[in-house]
Amino acid sequence: MITNALNSLWAEPRATDAPERVTRDWVLVGVLMVTALLEGVLRDDVAWRPFATIVAVGLAPVLLWRRTHPLACVLVGFGTATALGLASLLGGSPSMGLDTMIYILVLVYALVRWGSGREIVIGLAVVAVAAGIGMVPDYVGPTEVIGGFGILAAAAAGGAAFRYRAESWRRAVDQIRTQERVGLARELHDMVAHHVSAIAVRAQAGRVVAGQRPEAALEALAVIEGEASRTLAEMRAMVRVLRDGAPAEYAPQPGVADLASLARCDPVPVVDVELPEDLDELPLQVDTAVYRLAQEALTNALRHARNASRVEIRVVEGAGSLRLRVTDDGQIDPTRSVHHGFGLLGMTERVQLLGGTLRAGPAPEGGWTVDAELPTKLPR
Repeated sequence: MITNALNSLWAEPRATDAPERVTRDWVLVGVLMVTALLEGVLRDDVAWRPFATIVAVGLAPVLLWRRTHPLACVLVGFGTATALGLASLLGGSPSMGLDTMIYILVLVYALVRWGSGREIVIGLAVVAVAAGIGMVPDYVGPTEVIGGFGILAAAAAGGAAFRYRAESWRRAVDQIRTQERVGLARELHDMVAHHVSAIAVRAQAGRVVAGQRPEAALEALAVIEGEASRTLAEMRAMVRVLRDGAPAEYAPQPGVADLASLARCDPVPVVDVELPEDLDELPLQVDTAVYRLAQEALTNALRHARNASRVEIRVVEGAGSLRLRVTDDGQIDPTRSVHHGFGLLGMTERVQLLGGTLRAGPAPEGGWTVDAELPTKLPR
C-alpha cells in the first residue's frame, strides 16, 4: 500500500491553472526586502551581519517564481540555507541569518501546492536536509527539533490542503459541465427522434399514394427534404456534446411557451412571467435552454433571495437574439456568489455551448439579476 502511494505521488502531475505573477507578489517581495534590510541595520546580534543581510534581501525575489518553478525556488532557497548552516558549523559560530528569512517557508507551501509529485519528493528531501543542518549550530534539545520540523510540516500540509481543495473544485466544475452537455445531448436525441419519426411517416404515406396521386408523393418528398435539412442544421449546431449511456426520455421538452407555468400568485413571493405576444419559431435547443435557464434562475431566487416579495421573468425577442431576464427584489444572501454557485456554472456552460452570453449578479437597484442572451439562428 505504501509503495502504491509513493508511486502515485511520484507520478502526480503539476497542479493546473497556476496563476501568473500579480501585483501582490511584487508587494510581498518589496515588503520582505525592506524588512530584511531594516532588521540587518537595526540588529547587532547577528553573526556576519552584512553578509546575512545581503543574503536575506537578495533571496526574497525568488518568491516571484515560486508557482511556475517551485522546485528550482526550493533548491535556491534551502540550498542557500544549507550553505549558511555549513558555514556556521565550519566557523564555529551560531547559526547566521535573519529572522526575516522565515519567508522561505512560503517556498515549501508553493512546492506542495503547485509542484509535480517528483518535484515534491525531491524538494521535501532538500528541505529536510537543509533543516537538519541548520539546526545543528543552535541545537538545544529535541523539543526545538520537533518544533522546527513541525513548522515545516505545517507549511507542506497547508499546500496539500489548498491543492486538494482546488482539485476538488475543478472536478466539481467539470462534472457540472458534463451534466449540462449530457442534458443537451439528450435534448438533441429527442429532437432527432422527432424529426426522423416525421420523415418516416411522410415516406410511408408517399409510398401509399405514389401510384394513385403522384403529386401527393412529390409533396411528401418536399416535406421529407425540409425535415431532413432542419434535422441536419440542428445536429450541426449541437456537435461535440457529451452523451452517457442512460436511456433517453421521449417526453416533449418544455420551451418558452411553458414559462407561463412558472408563474405563481402566492403572497410571498409573487412570480410574474412576461412573454412576447408573437414569438418566432425558435430552434429546439434554444427554446428548451430558455426554459431551463429561467427554471434554474427562479429556483435560485426562491432559495437564496431573502425577504423577496416579487420575482420577474421577462423574455424579449430582438434582432437575431432572444433575451431572458430574471430579477428579484430580495436582500442579497452572502452565500450567493457569482463565482461559487454550481447552478450558475451549469447555466453559463449551457449558454456558451449555444453561442450566447450570461451575466448574473446583484442589481444596482437591489436584488439579484440573471440576464441571458441567446441567438435565435444557430450556425449550420
